[in-house]
Amino acid sequence: MAMTVDPEAVWDLPIDVPDKWIETVDDNIVAKLPEGSQIKGIFPSGASYWTRTAEIQTVQANGTPQSFFLKVIQNKVGKAMVSGGYESMKALHSASPDLTPEPIAWGSFAQADHVYFFLCEFIDMTDDLPEVQTSMKMLADLHTKSSSPNGKYGFHVPTLQGTVPQYTEWTESWEQFFTKSIKLVFENEERSQGPDDEVRYLCQEILSKVVPRLLRPLETGGRHITPRLIHGNIWDGNTSEDVTTNLPVFYDATCIYAHNEMDLAPIRPVRHRMGKEYVKAYFRNFPISPPEEDQDDRNALYCLRWDMNCSTLYRGNLRYRKICVEVMKNLTEKYPDGYEGWAKARGEEVLSR
Repeated sequence: MAMTVDPEAVWDLPIDVPDKWIETVDDNIVAKLPEGSQIKGIFPSGASYWTRTAEIQTVQANGTPQSFFLKVIQNKVGKAMVSGGYESMKALHSASPDLTPEPIAWGSFAQADHVYFFLCEFIDMTDDLPEVQTSMKMLADLHTKSSSPNGKYGFHVPTLQGTVPQYTEWTESWEQFFTKSIKLVFENEERSQGPDDEVRYLCQEILSKVVPRLLRPLETGGRHITPRLIHGNIWDGNTSEDVTTNLPVFYDATCIYAHNEMDLAPIRPVRHRMGKEYVKAYFRNFPISPPEEDQDDRNALYCLRWDMNCSTLYRGNLRYRKICVEVMKNLTEKYPDGYEGWAKARGEEVLSR
């Protein structure tokens, strides 16, 4: 009997990780806790589509209580998720320790080497969105002080968007990096949802006309951008406030060094509770990249990559594909002459990549 999927549901499948993996604390996890930790219990905490998550409550050697956050997932994809997540949170925490939980370790279970864990500091968080001005100032500060270690776009280990690997190979130019990145997303989406002539045509138009039109001007005509460390997954499901300090908390990162404005992409969808006020607050602290008039369309392009990846993740649900088709139609209709037409109209030298 074929499985049917509610076309309006975002996700209606069970988590593919047994509860038993968070009923006790595996020996390899115990080994990563501070020396002298006494475990008082482990309890389900938080929510995830693909992992089991828990709070490990301990008493430290000095008698103080301390909790740790645990994420558990299985198999090859799980290993990539926790290793990439650990390296992402390590990079973020190094650059902005007040914005993120401190990552502690990742590894496999002693009792089952196909089961993997991510362990970090436990922060008691509210159910609220982070305060707009403070969170966006801290994000802008992160981008300001975290440029790429080699001047290129990419990341030193594979990172995933959900369960899907994203492009992370070191690349010289932003246009080249983003082209390879979104092309991979397009290919993944077609494999997940099946071929469609209109979608395939629109994807090609985005690659051949819209990407050069919106991204090449960032690095030509005397303009320049710097690869910045981005969280890569900022939306209301991965942000909150610390109950104790009232400071913003960002977690579940999928980092790359990228154009800083790409961190604002997941904020764009109207289905998310973070909205335009966050984008406006961000640009009060980090200037819009010139050409400034292209910012909103660049954001739409970056969000297209996000939503096409969402379509990949939710196989059988065409909600996100339909959203993407409309975005692609709007962008391709707006920029039929691509970069070349724009450069000629401005009297700039037409440069190729």
